[in-house]
Amino acid sequence: MAGAKNHDFHILAPDIWPIVGAFSALIFTSGMVLMMHDDYFGDAWRIVLGLGIAGLIATFWGWFAKVVNEAEGGDHTPVVQLHMRYGMILFIASEVMFFVGWFWAWFDFALFPAPLEMVDEGIWQNLIGQEGAAALVQFPPDGIEVLPAFELPLLNTLILLCSGTTVTYAHHSLINGDREGLKKGLWYTIALGVLFTAIQAYEYSHAAFGFGGNTYSSAFYMATGFHGFHVLVGTIFLIVCLARTYKGHFTPRQHFGFEAAAWYWHFVDVVWLFLFVTVYVWGGWGATVH
Repeated sequence: MAGAKNHDFHILAPDIWPIVGAFSALIFTSGMVLMMHDDYFGDAWRIVLGLGIAGLIATFWGWFAKVVNEAEGGDHTPVVQLHMRYGMILFIASEVMFFVGWFWAWFDFALFPAPLEMVDEGIWQNLIGQEGAAALVQFPPDGIEVLPAFELPLLNTLILLCSGTTVTYAHHSLINGDREGLKKGLWYTIALGVLFTAIQAYEYSHAAFGFGGNTYSSAFYMATGFHGFHVLVGTIFLIVCLARTYKGHFTPRQHFGFEAAAWYWHFVDVVWLFLFVTVYVWGGWGATVH
């Protein structure tokens, strides 16, 4: 029959969300640039950035809602699910390389420190040969009070490790048809994710050093801050899975949405283990503890 579907692939119809997402990303990044140059553009960045964020949220909502409807409508055949898994694997691989960049910067600053000092906003001066340069070569810099690794960071490590077990419990329950176990596992994981974020925020608010001024503080906040953002995204991911669970979505044979969230959460766990060992334990070894 002409027009009949004789393959296992899902051919998408033309949609508005890709172009909306592209323009929203452009507006968002433009707003970020305006914010960094507010001395020239004033408060215009607030409007531009707000429009960009609103457009991105609308894109996420509309696009992902369509993906969910496709899954529930039977469009996600085994072939489609396989390729979606490939896509998620590549996405996580790109995230791994993103954090490789921050670890690279951290080890470069720690193993090959340069005697630099900020003499004005955005202007760094090389102090080689000048008096006092030796103290600035240290990493962390001499006199800075680092966060104790075996207090709140260790607690957060245990929290994330526990969350890895609860999301695995939820996955195991789903595979075995235990809907109540799936709900409980998701609730536990979400609660642990929120607790981790709250402790991270408390730690930041009580840190003895700010974001700028030296390479240690900049690398610290960029590495741990981006990880905290990924925890927040992963928590939202799991909240969506919990809402879908209460709507009766996911079966033991078809649950890629949950599986992707679980993979992402385990990725967040593993990255934190590396951050804890390198940034908190090794990076602050021998420095003054706050």
